[in-house]
Amino acid sequence: MIRSMTGFGQSGRSACGYRLQVELKSVNHRYSEIAVRIPREWLSLEDEVKREIGHAVKRGKVDAFVAIEKEAGAPASIEIDWAKAESYRQAAGQLKERFGLSDELTLKELMALPELIVFREAGRETAQLAEPLLECVREAVSAMMRMRETEGRHISRYMTERLDELEDLLQGMGAFVRRAVEDYRVKLQERLAELLGSAVVLKPDDPRLMTEVALMADRSDIGEELNRLSSHIGQCRHLLAADEPVGRRFDFLIQEMNREINTIGSKSNSIDITVRVVEMKAIVEKMREQAQNME
Repeated sequence: MIRSMTGFGQSGRSACGYRLQVELKSVNHRYSEIAVRIPREWLSLEDEVKREIGHAVKRGKVDAFVAIEKEAGAPASIEIDWAKAESYRQAAGQLKERFGLSDELTLKELMALPELIVFREAGRETAQLAEPLLECVREAVSAMMRMRETEGRHISRYMTERLDELEDLLQGMGAFVRRAVEDYRVKLQERLAELLGSAVVLKPDDPRLMTEVALMADRSDIGEELNRLSSHIGQCRHLLAADEPVGRRFDFLIQEMNREINTIGSKSNSIDITVRVVEMKAIVEKMREQAQNME
C-alpha cells in the first residue's frame, strides 16, 4: 500500500492528575526524522515517545508536540532541599556567632528562603505517566497513519493514470520511426536527383542510397529505449502494489524514465515522436512531484 508522508494525528487523555495531549504532524523528507517537543521537566520520556513513533514511520519528517499539564485540583508534589536547608542553618549559626546575635530562625522564615521548598510537576509521577503517555502517542500515530494511507491511495490512483497515459503515448512510436526512415529515403533520393539532374539516375535500391538510409535508421533507432521505458512503467506498477515504503525506488525509476525519454527525443527525426516526447516529459514531471511525497 502506498502511503503519503503528509499526515496529522492527535490524542488526549487524563492520567494520574495530569492532562496529556499529543499532536503529530508529518511532511515529506528524504529520510526519517522525528522531532519531539516536550516540557523540560518530562524530558526523560522523550526517547520513548520518539521510539514509539519510529515503529510506524519509516520515511518523512514528524514533529511531535507533547503537552503535560496538572489538572485543576490535583495535589502538587512538594520537595524540600535538605542540603540547602542545612547550609542555611549553618550560615545562620555563623552569622549569629560572628555578630553576637540572639535571634533564632523560625519555621516561617525558613519556608520563605528561596529554592528551599520546590513544587515538582514531574517527580514520582514520571514512571506512572509513561504508559498512559505512550498509549496517547500510539493513538495519535494511528490517526496520522490513517491519513497518510488515505493520501497514499490518492497518489496511487494518480500515478496509475499517468502510467496509463505514458503507455498510450508509447504505442505506435516504433511505426513512426520506420515511417521517418522511409520519408528520409524518399527525400534523399529526390534531393540527389535534383542536384545531379538526369545525368545520374539513382534507383531505390542503389547501394550508396541504401547505405545512407541504413546509417540514418541506426542513428534514429529507439527500440532499446522503448523497451526500457516499457519495463520501467511495469516496475512502477509493481511498486504501487507493494506493501512497503517504495518512495525512493519510485523516484529512481522516474529519473530513469526521464533519461530514456530524453534519449528518444535526441534520436528522433519524426515530428510525431517529438510531440509525444514533449507530452511524456510533462507527465513524468507530474509524477516526480507526486513521488516526492511517497513514503
